[in-house]
Amino acid sequence: MRWKIPAGVAIALAFMVPAAPAVAQSVTPGLNESCQTVERKTLKDIRELFTVDLDTATNTQLRLLANQIQATAKKESLTTLPDAIQKRLDGTSDDLRAFLKKDVQTIWTMDLQIQVGQTMTGAGPKVKEAAQKTLDDATTDGYLAYLNEGLYAARTLDCAAQPTATASPTSQPTATPSATSTVPPTAATSTSPVAGGGEGGGLPLTGADTATIAGIGGALLLVGGASIVIARRRRARFVA
Repeated sequence: MRWKIPAGVAIALAFMVPAAPAVAQSVTPGLNESCQTVERKTLKDIRELFTVDLDTATNTQLRLLANQIQATAKKESLTTLPDAIQKRLDGTSDDLRAFLKKDVQTIWTMDLQIQVGQTMTGAGPKVKEAAQKTLDDATTDGYLAYLNEGLYAARTLDCAAQPTATASPTSQPTATPSATSTVPPTAATSTSPVAGGGEGGGLPLTGADTATIAGIGGALLLVGGASIVIARRRRARFVA
């Protein structure tokens, strides 16, 4: 009768029990896929949770154990086990007992195998080599040891083999002329009118200067014409 505790209390205990050892453990930092130092993810061996005799355990004990395993599986992002346990928790006590006795460890091992395979995606040669060897050995203890230790050891080797980034060469500063250096003078363009004729003459005048010269020339023509007319009239008067 002492095992007949409320279901809510059993579920609360299920979430507290897996977390207790984690508080006492000191996890050594490791490297992630980007070779950054992070806190290592340590997977729990769920076989350590089986502290009752499944043949004689009460229904409350069975449900408490199942909830502990499910909480651990969710925390570790296992693929199949959380839903598989929930299905049995929703069923009969006999189904739950049979599942805990025969199937739970098989499904857990399969989930560990999936996680080992996932570590090979985009990984370095040492991680791929260690993961493939673990998959070839195909043991529950091997999967667990690789995910908790071997993965980080292989990743450390891959990160150490990566080329070290080198600083790019800086551009040389452009030399500026010193105060004592001689700079050839720049030829200035003359805007004054240049006499035409002969070789080597200046550039033709354009713009405002040309208009001024044309105006002066026109005025001279008018003055010259007027002078000729006046001179002819004077001659005509003198002859008469």
